[in-house]
Amino acid sequence: MSQLIKISLLAKYEIAREGLRNILSGESFQIEASVADASALFDPQGAIADDVDGHVIVVDGGDTGFGLDACRRLAAKKVHAKLALLFDHYVFEDVVEAFQIGVDAVIVKEILCAPLVESIKLAALGEKVFPSQLVNNLTSWVPAALGGDWKSSAASVGLSDREIEILESIMAGMANKVIARQFGICEATVKVHVKAILRKLGVENRTQAATWGVKNGLGEPVQLTLREVRPVRAVVRPPPYSGRAA
Repeated sequence: MSQLIKISLLAKYEIAREGLRNILSGESFQIEASVADASALFDPQGAIADDVDGHVIVVDGGDTGFGLDACRRLAAKKVHAKLALLFDHYVFEDVVEAFQIGVDAVIVKEILCAPLVESIKLAALGEKVFPSQLVNNLTSWVPAALGGDWKSSAASVGLSDREIEILESIMAGMANKVIARQFGICEATVKVHVKAILRKLGVENRTQAATWGVKNGLGEPVQLTLREVRPVRAVVRPPPYSGRAA
């Protein structure tokens, strides 16, 4: 993209923010903000300040829940701005949860500075950027799904056939009202099923339930709409809306 990419840095500690500033300060990026709390990126009306295309909010998630919590707050408000979440280490469940929340790019800080810069550029273009390790997880997950092993997992926690269908719908991002229309039942009945699913899986929310489904081979991997291409090799600018791996 010809114009400068606006960057907002969000990290719990100043040393992390300054490190990112040093890496990203250059001809392609313009650092707009550097803050320790997500609330500092909101305007007085509670919306994200400068919520426009070409603005990437880079969140240093560290190895705690700080990054996911911050992204959850930001994703609920953003419309055009992009979210890039950095993790210290690759954890499959955390990556899946990040994309379920609405993060646009997940980057593990094991990569070099050049691929990090390229990944953020791709995110600004509207690409989905994800760790290459995720491909290995999805590759090993597919045979389990095709072989029907997920049925044993579902049976082990006592999910009924209808509850499995609703869990698949949750994984697809459907709201209760949409699920109700899909199965011809009332929304109140869907809510009862969702509560039962959460209780049986021992999770607290729909995102965690969807993560359980992914981990246990329920549904189809294409729901994540991700494809592995390493940005370090991306010399020619790719078209938007195709997956890219960090």
